[in-house]
Amino acid sequence: MSTLNTVKYETKRKNLYLRVAMGHFATGNSHSNYYIDVVSQKARMSEARAVAEELCSYYYADTVVDTILCLDGTEVIGACLADGLSKADIINMNAHKSIYVVTPEITSGNQFIFRDNIVPMIKGKNVMILGVSIASGKTAKAAVEAVKYYGGRVAGVSAIFSTATECCGFPVRSVFDPNDLDGYAIYPSHECPMCKAGVKIDALINSHGFSKL
Repeated sequence: MSTLNTVKYETKRKNLYLRVAMGHFATGNSHSNYYIDVVSQKARMSEARAVAEELCSYYYADTVVDTILCLDGTEVIGACLADGLSKADIINMNAHKSIYVVTPEITSGNQFIFRDNIVPMIKGKNVMILGVSIASGKTAKAAVEAVKYYGGRVAGVSAIFSTATECCGFPVRSVFDPNDLDGYAIYPSHECPMCKAGVKIDALINSHGFSKL
């Protein structure tokens, strides 16, 4: 099985780690000198809960959330976030609330749709958008547009890692950002200096993981 030489950085919070590999990596529309490995954070309960606790701190006291819209396989984190946001607490805006955790259906044309039985969980609701990584913001923007189209209100945009500070006018809250990585850089694929210098691509990456070349 192909592997990358990843480095794990610990944080002050238990079970919250930043795993990265350095090299030349390509997504569908950009290239980067870092691969950020979030697979364990999406799949392992203790790490998903740690991510959720960090994100919860941004919204706990002043944001009403009815629904969490999970992108890129973040359902485990979304469930932990819903649990954290609904805990009994005098300052919690969502105490004792039952929060929906949903995922969009994506068509072959990359449009987000919700079936009729899911629409009531979006329409008239305060919807938190949760993703893995926000760089170009293309997926997050599509999610914002879908929430509005189906009659929902965007309560916030959050991610494990983000290079963007806002999306469609909404602030982006993330656990990690480029300040956590020395020399982090991302480029449009046609402007990548590593490609121009003849540096071969190490792996293709997306929200599911990596494929070495």
